[in-house]
Amino acid sequence: MAIATINPATGVTERTFEPHDAAEVERRIALADAATRAMRQTSFEERAEWMRAGADLLEAEADEVAVILTTEMGKPLAQAKAEALKCVKGMRFYAQHAAEFLADEPLADPSAVNASQAYAVYQPLGAVLAVMPWNYPLWQVVRFAAPALMAGNSGLLKHASNVPQSALYLDTLFERGGFPAGAFATLLIGSREVAAVVQDPRVKAVTLTGSEPAGREVAANAGGQIKKAVLELGGSDPFIVMPSADLAKAVDVAVTARVQNNGQSCIAGKRFIVHADVYDEFAALFAERLTALVVGDPMDPATQVGPLATESGRDELAELVDDAVTHGATVLAGGHAPDRPGWFYEPTLIADLHDGMRLVLEEAFGPVASLYRVESREQARDIANQTTFGLSSAVWTQDPDDEDFFVQSIDAGAVFINGMTISYPELPFGGIKDSGYGRELAAAGIREFCNLKTVWKG
Repeated sequence: MAIATINPATGVTERTFEPHDAAEVERRIALADAATRAMRQTSFEERAEWMRAGADLLEAEADEVAVILTTEMGKPLAQAKAEALKCVKGMRFYAQHAAEFLADEPLADPSAVNASQAYAVYQPLGAVLAVMPWNYPLWQVVRFAAPALMAGNSGLLKHASNVPQSALYLDTLFERGGFPAGAFATLLIGSREVAAVVQDPRVKAVTLTGSEPAGREVAANAGGQIKKAVLELGGSDPFIVMPSADLAKAVDVAVTARVQNNGQSCIAGKRFIVHADVYDEFAALFAERLTALVVGDPMDPATQVGPLATESGRDELAELVDDAVTHGATVLAGGHAPDRPGWFYEPTLIADLHDGMRLVLEEAFGPVASLYRVESREQARDIANQTTFGLSSAVWTQDPDDEDFFVQSIDAGAVFINGMTISYPELPFGGIKDSGYGRELAAAGIREFCNLKTVWKG
């Protein structure tokens, strides 16, 4: 893919960018390596000051940054600004808590190991490569960059090739806040150049948010170099509705969960698993609400659902729906790409799904909701766990026994009870199975790219 801003609402190429050549990539890796050594000599207080200054810059520039995000990947403008402000919160969170999260951990009784003192310390690994996707062009990056920089690492960003302006904004943000030159830098390179960067001995670890195939490739490369990797990959999250649920609220959240970010979110509810006692009412309300959504220009404040980010993504989504319909599925709402410029797809609800349909096991990355009727919580669990993914999940019930059952039995990195999955700076985030490994955010996230070193004193 060319490195270019192609407006998904129109299909028009607005700007193109020359990739960095080998000399420029080398220069930036060398700067990142030097910046890491420089930051080892700084304190948490200094790095926190720089991080807060960067957050202040982003907050002041949120309106213009939002326009970049909407132009590049099509999310409604208000959601783009909300993403920028979420990054501000994440940056301030790590500025406030990094020293606490990475404080030395003394052994309560050092005499148990024949020592006068024994403790563990967290130390930065060095330069970390981040391979990031287009769906949250700022937040996906900042939730890595803020903890990594506060820990004393440097960051190298290989962003998705369709969001170069977002990548270049991030290229300067942290240095403008006060971090040393090279502490965070964008590499304008294609996916074929990633392997060489991972293999560079100055790059100590890698994190990737993206597709399962991309994750497997990067993980294999990192493993071959004995380098730490954190992967946040796809998801096909279950959204389970039991008879005791507050149905009106569940429908409200279901609509938001499925169409926020134009349906392009790894942690969005995608498979709606509804108990037979409330299935008909839920299905009717859900279909009505999806049909009423305003699809259109993401720069228009009235728009609720914009285009998909890429033409290939729109086509892949349509293929999943068409395959299901061919094999007997029922479309309750939407089901087509509207006849208009840009890469739009109608908010869609599809039912009567069964084995043999691609939609049952593959991730639908767009505003398409799959609907399942179940007779018991055991059947709901089995459908929830039938895919290879395990990122997050949501359960709607007022029954404490149901809550305990699903918390214990759903194979996922998170279970949200009576709410929508959201990534909070305060909580660890990540998945299991084909959704990846490692954690971002909270204390767990900042510790991923640290060496936990044991110190023993006789």
